[in-house]
Amino acid sequence: MKKTIRDMDVKGKKVFLRVDFNVPLHEGEIRDDRRITASLPTINYLLEHGAKLILASHLGKPKGADPALSLEVVAKRLGEHLGQEVLFHSTPEVVDEKVKEMVEGMEEGDVLLLENTRYDAGETKNDPALAEKFASLADLFVDDAFGTAHRAHASNYGVAELLEGRASGLLIEKELKYFYDALDNPERPFLAILGGAKVSDKIKVIENLLEKVDEIIVAGAMAYTFMKALGHEVGTSLVEEDQVDFAKKMLDLAKEKNIGFHLPVDFATAAEFKDVEPVYTEGRDIQKDWMGLDIGPKTIELFREVIKPAKTIVWNGPVGVFEMQNYAKGTKAIAEALAESDAITIIGGGDSAAAVTEMGLDEKMSHISTGGGASLELLEGKELPGIAILEEK
Repeated sequence: MKKTIRDMDVKGKKVFLRVDFNVPLHEGEIRDDRRITASLPTINYLLEHGAKLILASHLGKPKGADPALSLEVVAKRLGEHLGQEVLFHSTPEVVDEKVKEMVEGMEEGDVLLLENTRYDAGETKNDPALAEKFASLADLFVDDAFGTAHRAHASNYGVAELLEGRASGLLIEKELKYFYDALDNPERPFLAILGGAKVSDKIKVIENLLEKVDEIIVAGAMAYTFMKALGHEVGTSLVEEDQVDFAKKMLDLAKEKNIGFHLPVDFATAAEFKDVEPVYTEGRDIQKDWMGLDIGPKTIELFREVIKPAKTIVWNGPVGVFEMQNYAKGTKAIAEALAESDAITIIGGGDSAAAVTEMGLDEKMSHISTGGGASLELLEGKELPGIAILEEK
């Protein structure tokens, strides 16, 4: 178990808090501030316990100082949520003399947000000089940015190496609890639902989960590679030819381990990649020159039945092209089945999290991860650098 902020004495201390404020923007306005509100429990806890808070986050992928990706708008919104001014100074250097002066003048309960950490090219390279600048501002380090925990950057790894106290915030604590409980000690039956485009992105996930689950559903574009492995006609559907043997191997492994491996039994298809009325297949074969874009009605029923008895469910990746209205039915049906389930339901960030939220079903899930890439690497069984650097209890 990693140390959390509850294991730290923060009174009067300057705390460098890495948050994930990588919010979606539209014409300079914040479209969705959930990443800001997700950090509030940690921020409020630290302020109530007398910390002086220095927050750091990236926003987008700027090449140098880009005013369109300044965190100024985030500082304003955070201030509204906290009911106090959030100190902010925009500088291409992220930490300059003015920032150092502002930090020197901070009192207990003050909050300062640094400019976009990626304004400095050293951030993603974990540059020691930048890490040193960050560390010079603070006494303690807290990481609450699960979305970047799979990266070793200057603001979540380099700085942590240089500061004595290193703990997780409440958001990371929650993420780790749900994933580790599911992977190491799940209530059974344990079901994994994997969708998304590429088998190659999920090789390690499938291998790792076949050591842990009782049932697995594979759908989305990934399924066509498995269909090919079973000798079915897939038309012009997305197939990774170099993964067909791997798919065969995984099907054999599941059989050997007596794990239910569930694939679609029918598909919603179209002649081209367009949001047109779908044509449903009778079975698993797709006609020549047509492509599968979603699961069909028989598959929806089959998957519902598989979901019903499960007690722990991890879902990563949509089962169709859910951005197109005609091909969102499958993903919607999975989301609804999970919402109705009394299982522990964990949504692994990214597109599946977006789909569940869009459908207004987020409140019905046990946990929606804030990190697509990070949750995928946890499901692969990897240790995340941003977590590994934190102190053990």
